[in-house]
Amino acid sequence: MKFNTKTQGNETTNYAGAKAYKMNVAMELYATVVTSALSDNFYEKTGDRLTRLRELIAKNDPVFVAKLAVYAREKMYLRSIPLVLAVELAKIHNGDNLISRMVARVIQRADEITELLAYYQLANQRTQGIKKLNALSKQMQKGLVEAFNKFDSYQFAKYNRDGEVKLKDALFLVHPKAKDEAQQAIFNQIVNDSLSVPYTWETELSALGQMGFDDEKAKKAAFRAKWEELIESGKLGYMALLRNLRNMLQAEVSREHIKKVADRLANPKEVAKSKQFPFRFLAAYRELKGGQIPRRGINLKEIVFSSDTTLILNALEKAIVASVVNLQGFDENTKVLVACDTSGSMQQNISSKSSIQLFDVGLVLGMLLQNRSQSVISGIFGDTWKVINLPSGNILANADELHRREGEVGYSTNGYLVIKDLIKRKKAVDKVMIFTDCQLWDSNFTNESIAKYWDEYKKIAPNAKIYLFDLAGYGQAPLNIVRNDVFLIAGWSERVFEVLEAIENGNSALSEIEKVVI
Repeated sequence: MKFNTKTQGNETTNYAGAKAYKMNVAMELYATVVTSALSDNFYEKTGDRLTRLRELIAKNDPVFVAKLAVYAREKMYLRSIPLVLAVELAKIHNGDNLISRMVARVIQRADEITELLAYYQLANQRTQGIKKLNALSKQMQKGLVEAFNKFDSYQFAKYNRDGEVKLKDALFLVHPKAKDEAQQAIFNQIVNDSLSVPYTWETELSALGQMGFDDEKAKKAAFRAKWEELIESGKLGYMALLRNLRNMLQAEVSREHIKKVADRLANPKEVAKSKQFPFRFLAAYRELKGGQIPRRGINLKEIVFSSDTTLILNALEKAIVASVVNLQGFDENTKVLVACDTSGSMQQNISSKSSIQLFDVGLVLGMLLQNRSQSVISGIFGDTWKVINLPSGNILANADELHRREGEVGYSTNGYLVIKDLIKRKKAVDKVMIFTDCQLWDSNFTNESIAKYWDEYKKIAPNAKIYLFDLAGYGQAPLNIVRNDVFLIAGWSERVFEVLEAIENGNSALSEIEKVVI
């Protein structure tokens, strides 16, 4: 494995040893942040990424870093990495209220107060407990005070967990001033450990699980009744629905309740409000199909589902379509090519708690684009490039089908073959969309590259643009993104398509971040 070596100008080499181009410090920080789950990457361990993040934060304008933290939390739906940005920026910036404004914005759940303090303790090497956290900066404290004033008793109780830093610890450290008597009563409950147990699906099922049952039949009936009660209550969050679809089906809840679940899943307003990553729908879809990642030799069509399962699967397809209903720039005259990287480095889980791989993220985003396009070529590349056109209606089914066929093209990263094939067939397209970790190279050692072929292709299609969807954030690109026909977009959320739309209107990914007001 080779690491970046400077050659000349903004040229460098990527981890595969191929020629690549360095991003400017703002673009590199953006790409690194919005593709971070703070778990080990194929080419970069968590500690290395944190070190690179700290170096990039120090090199960037503090206001840009603060805006990026808010953008990552509010637009890209990331939770941990904005807290990291807040703590790291607070270590090197002072003299104004930028830190307090940023902290107040990025904390949007009660447990993020304690998560921020836990990371603060780690980042500042405070290893002897919460008492060593008594040196919070004034602006960090001010931002946390504002965050405390956001939440009610239910929200505090829901996230009152027994972690390294507890809510009570945070309250004693921050000393928030209650905005009224009602909130002071809540703060007193936190101090006295007397918050009421919240009504959540976890607490309800946990309480039920501790009850004794005479037999399995009675137990199953009780859990079926409880799931039906939770569905009716309206307090089962959208994410909880996605995570528990299989449990509801196994509990054999009534058809009436299954329809309510399906209707809510597919409701465009609920989808928009839920702020789910598109790959979450794929994870739920797979869970209903046995929880397995499709591989060659497994024919998913042979799996028999109940009619209830089919209803939910259809609802998931509608839900993911609804997540990008406002995507612009793809009319019937726009010719698009969607290429998904299947290399070995793409077949790593995005985090230790997820079965979803970077490859899956690219497939889902790619199939969402295909669904919105009238004239599209789609396929996968590794050692070779293979066009696999699929019907546009079933995004999740298509993503699974492409994953099942990944072995057909091998596991290298010969992305140049995508453009070479267009040249060979003299096929002009308007947009080339490549979903990758940007570690492209030539495993055949024939001195071929995507940069070389892109220049040649422009003679066939002079108005064509290429979009690199960076799913890993390693800090290099296989093409020089300072060109006006090469664009880099990073992230795992459908919000990447808002950046795509901004580019169509003459802006860039960075200009979208600069629009953030804090």
